[in-house]
Amino acid sequence: MVAFYKQIIDLEKLAELVEADDPSLDTICLSSDGRYQVREFHLAGLTSQVAAHLAAGFRGRSERDFPHLTCAWGRARVGSTAMANLFGVAGLPSYYQPTKAVMRHVLAADSPGPWAIPLSDRSPHIFCKDVAGPYLTAECLYIPLQMLIEAGYPASRLHLVMLDRDPVHALASWLRKWSHRIARDQLLENFVIATLNTVRVENYARRQGVAVTHYVHEAARQPVLSSAALFGRLGLSDYFTPETVTGWQRMDSLDDSQSRILFPVEPEAYAAPGLHHQAGGIDCYAYQDRDCGTVTDADLDLLRRHGVDEVYARSAAACARDLDLPRGLFRDDGPRVATAVA
Repeated sequence: MVAFYKQIIDLEKLAELVEADDPSLDTICLSSDGRYQVREFHLAGLTSQVAAHLAAGFRGRSERDFPHLTCAWGRARVGSTAMANLFGVAGLPSYYQPTKAVMRHVLAADSPGPWAIPLSDRSPHIFCKDVAGPYLTAECLYIPLQMLIEAGYPASRLHLVMLDRDPVHALASWLRKWSHRIARDQLLENFVIATLNTVRVENYARRQGVAVTHYVHEAARQPVLSSAALFGRLGLSDYFTPETVTGWQRMDSLDDSQSRILFPVEPEAYAAPGLHHQAGGIDCYAYQDRDCGTVTDADLDLLRRHGVDEVYARSAAACARDLDLPRGLFRDDGPRVATAVA
């Protein structure tokens, strides 16, 4: 049995381990907070339990029975839900954090049902998004691709899309959406760790031979151009038309009855009414500009010290390269942590 690291690890040490993709992270104790997580786990044990639940839905399939799955991952509030709706409008079954939902049930000591995916002859391509954060360290460190592969999903049928967004605007969104549910200092720490976990998620995918594509929310300043490039990169050009981007029925939020996203059942503690609401409604896929909200100079200093700006700069440069997009899309005249693409 793997022993827990029982000592409290501060942000500086945890950030160092995450950036180094240190194997000892598997043995760190993930303590209960009594609300979102009611049992202690170490990360390896949590991963194994989630994989076991997922495996129940995958049994009895040959490799060719699995649909090609585009799995989008990033820190929460990077435009991932809008992207999930985009793929749903294009005609793919599109799932909202299915792996994370199973993990949340495990953390809450529930018995989650399996993720029931269609056979490939019915749906040759499917999409899901699974994002990092915001409530628990476990949510910042989990690697959904690892849970899927350990559950039996063939690496050959996976394509990882690494998502990101200008960190100042992303942090402002975290503070708007969740500062009433979690202490501000903890929310900031979780934001940093969720961002730095990028290296672990991408490293795992590459070790498994999973194809990787990068996409940042700022690319959606030209939504038809960037979406067409993304679908082409994924081998899904036949699913894409400009109306995929512009032809949405107006919705009040991305979880209303008009959305094309398939939402899982999650533990009651995680219910967040209004999380996907947008003033004026939603009628297309597009970049959503926001102000910097309550982000302070001290917050910006924290992001700089931990290299959050550098993570975004690398993501934006990789997005421009992967999708052959103009670099001007990633420049912003507003307050920023760093220039994304020189």
